[in-house]
Parts: sequence; structure tokens; C-alpha cells
Amino acid sequence: MDLEARSLQPNVKAVLLAKLREYKSDLNNLKSEHKRLASANSNQAARDDLLESGMADAMSVSANQRGRLMMSTERLNESSDRIKESRRTMLETEELEQLHGVDDNISKSKKILTNMSRRMSRNKWIISSIIVVLVVAIALILYFKLSK
Repeated sequence: MDLEARSLQPNVKAVLLAKLREYKSDLNNLKSEHKRLASANSNQAARDDLLESGMADAMSVSANQRGRLMMSTERLNESSDRIKESRRTMLETEELEQLHGVDDNISKSKKILTNMSRRMSRNKWIISSIIVVLVVAIALILYFKLSK
């Protein structure tokens, strides 16, 4: 995720990298808490101390930790969904930008073809005019030569 976030546009990248750092921090906290709980469960003396201090405290601590874990998991899932949505939006935006580029190219091509068509028509008129002038000149020359 870190590499993907770094390859995005600067305005999206800053937000995603900040969230990613926050999630990494949450993940590290949860890992350390998990290690602490795992070692506490494996340690029989710690288990005995916990039972001696009262079952009510253990249940409330466990419920509190479970609630925090559930909230963290939910936040992580929501953030993952936001990242997926942002990525999808980014891909759609890139597709639209490519379409705008194609539209610009088509517009330029249309202008070029229109200009070529105008030049072709103008050249036809010029050539036709020259031919008419030459035919009239030949007709006049023949008329004056034959009439003498």
C-alpha cells in the first residue's frame, strides 16, 4: 500500500500516506498488545495473579480490550474501503483525461482536414480559371489569325 500511495498524485498522496502511517501505528500497538496478552496467557503465574485479583476486573479489562480491538478493526476496514474507492476514482479520472486527450486530437485533425479541403477547393478554382483564360486566349489568337 505504501508504494501505491507514493505513486499517486501529490494531493491524494499526502492524505493517503498520513492515513497509512496512522494505520501502521495502530497495527504496531495491536501487535505489541497481542504479544503482551499471548505471553500473559502462557505464563501460569500471571494467570493465577489475574484470577486472584478478581474475575470482575479481568472481564472488564478483556471487554475493554475487545472493544478497542473491534473499533480498530472497523477503522482499518473503513480506511481500506476508502483507499479502494480513491483508487477506483483515480482510475476513472485517468480514463476521462485520456478521453479528453483523444477529443482534443480529433478536434485538431478535423481543423486540419477542413483547411486541406478549403485549399483543395481554392486550387481547383485557380486551375479552372487559368484553363478558361488559356482557352479564351487561344480562341482569340485563332480568331485573329483566321480572320486576316
